Amino acid sequence: MTSFKDRERAEEAKFARDEEMLFRITARRNRLLGNWAAQRMGLSDVEAEGYAKGVVQADFEESGDEDVVRKILGDLIAAGVDANESEVRAALEGKAVEARRALLGEA
Repeated sequence: MTSFKDRERAEEAKFARDEEMLFRITARRNRLLGNWAAQRMGLSDVEAEGYAKGVVQADFEESGDEDVVRKILGDLIAAGVDANESEVRAALEGKAVEARRALLGEA
């Protein structure tokens, strides 16, 4: 009976670690994507930092990536940057890989 409880606790701990890592990867990805978009819009370093934080916060509006894609695409178009949804989604995927590598390299 004890080994079952130990296994159950270990699985719960693993799940919690995995969820925390996924959250950290997503936040890092969003920050990287925000910096990418800020660069495309020609923002200063200070403006880019604030913009990247705004992108991270935008991800809390709804589940999934649609809120982030909508924000980035809307802001790029509003800034007069020639951009489309597929380009933003490709950047999102690329930044996800970059974020995962960076965080797993730290662990």
